Amino acid sequence: MSRFTADWLTLRERHDLAARNSSVLAAVAASLKSHPSVHVVDLACGLGSTTRALHAHLPARQHWDLVDNDPDLLTVAVNGDLGKGATLNAVQLDLSRNFEAPLGSTIDLIAISALLDLVSETWLHQFLRAVATHALPVYAALTYDGRTDLSPAHQLDAAIVFAVNAHQRTDKGFGPALGPSAASAAIAGFKWLGYSVVSGESDWIIGPDDRAMQNELLAGWANAARDLGTIPDAEIASWHTQRKAAVSEGLSSMRIGHVDFFAFPSSTR
Repeated sequence: MSRFTADWLTLRERHDLAARNSSVLAAVAASLKSHPSVHVVDLACGLGSTTRALHAHLPARQHWDLVDNDPDLLTVAVNGDLGKGATLNAVQLDLSRNFEAPLGSTIDLIAISALLDLVSETWLHQFLRAVATHALPVYAALTYDGRTDLSPAHQLDAAIVFAVNAHQRTDKGFGPALGPSAASAAIAGFKWLGYSVVSGESDWIIGPDDRAMQNELLAGWANAARDLGTIPDAEIASWHTQRKAAVSEGLSSMRIGHVDFFAFPSSTR
């Protein structure tokens, strides 16, 4: 599966935390408020961002199984401090090959952040069936949905975003990725299985002072557009240069569309 660097995960965490949809978080909290303790499995946990975003919304007694394929990220994640009553357990696992091992009927919540847009339709269907078999609720946050608004506008923006969204659908280690259609596909799949779903937008709002984040995104988009090969390299380079100049001058801002949802068996709430 695709590897994310610790630097990138650290850079984006502040934006992730601010973007998480409060109504979806409230639905997760309400579903678990009567539990004396909770057991959460965090798939593709990275540096443990979801633990820090979610723990205050859960009962004080918490056990987290943090699942990731990267041992270096896991080492950081499992050493996080959520306060008294919370324990963290590292599970090294390649989710592209085996996601079912951490699942079981004793789990209170599956948490996923920034993963579903990387997986294939086949993987998603297998995941949905496995989750439904155990009647597990799922909190899925920060799934990219393809909406992008850049300011000031540039004549090549639409072509670049189109290329980026097409690149998002290439194989990220799970087979051809769902990319921007992932959230809608997952929500529809859960509803078909009889789940109820609370969903909402969780967009990154990236302001003029967020230069490092903007520059990282622009570089990634330029590389994705080059990889796709549908836009001449010279045009991509010109676009990238002008975009970086706007960032440097404090004139640039971005809104990047994401979706959060909480899917739960209808009989559990």
